[in-house]
Amino acid sequence: MNPTEWRTYLVTQSSRSAGRDTEAIVEAAIDGGVDAVQLREKGRSAHDRYDLGRRLRELTAAASVPLLVNDRIDLAAAIDADGVHLGQSDLPIEVAREQLGSDAIVGCSASTVAEAEAAQAAGADYLGVGAVYGTVSKDVPEQKDGIGAESVAAIADAVDIPVFGIGGITANNARPVIEAGATGTAVISAITAADDPAAATAALGEVIADAR
Repeated sequence: MNPTEWRTYLVTQSSRSAGRDTEAIVEAAIDGGVDAVQLREKGRSAHDRYDLGRRLRELTAAASVPLLVNDRIDLAAAIDADGVHLGQSDLPIEVAREQLGSDAIVGCSASTVAEAEAAQAAGADYLGVGAVYGTVSKDVPEQKDGIGAESVAAIADAVDIPVFGIGGITANNARPVIEAGATGTAVISAITAADDPAAATAALGEVIADAR
């Protein structure tokens, strides 16, 4: 499955998983129909992320769900992930292509039209756009927190690659993001902190499918 087909995109973060381990969250999200998983886990050592990444690679491969790694091209290569998601301050998209190969999925964060157009020109396969509603799950500069569905629409109109809204998105507020032109949504807490992560994943997927 490539990004044009994704609806729900889980970004893992054990510190926001209500005491449950990340493998359990990912297993539940797969049961709920998640379309892609990103290994994030800020604050954990590279060694811990590598060990967890190998276990998530087994889970996601068995379910044919793409696994990407946040920020770290070397870690993505080490666990044979499907790709990497890069922020504006990470290594360039071209370097990811050189290191991971032309078939790797390379995503990039963007909060402005200029960033989105530059990422597309550099070869990004998709964009993570936000923070749409503001978020407590990530450290986001104030000027990039709560950019709103209007900014998602402007970015979606400016590029041809899939756009995923991220930041404060739940099943209750995902519809305007999709109606603004996003292909799907990327979430942390909406799934990781839910009482029932499988049901939360399914509910989000239903809203997105209905809004398309």
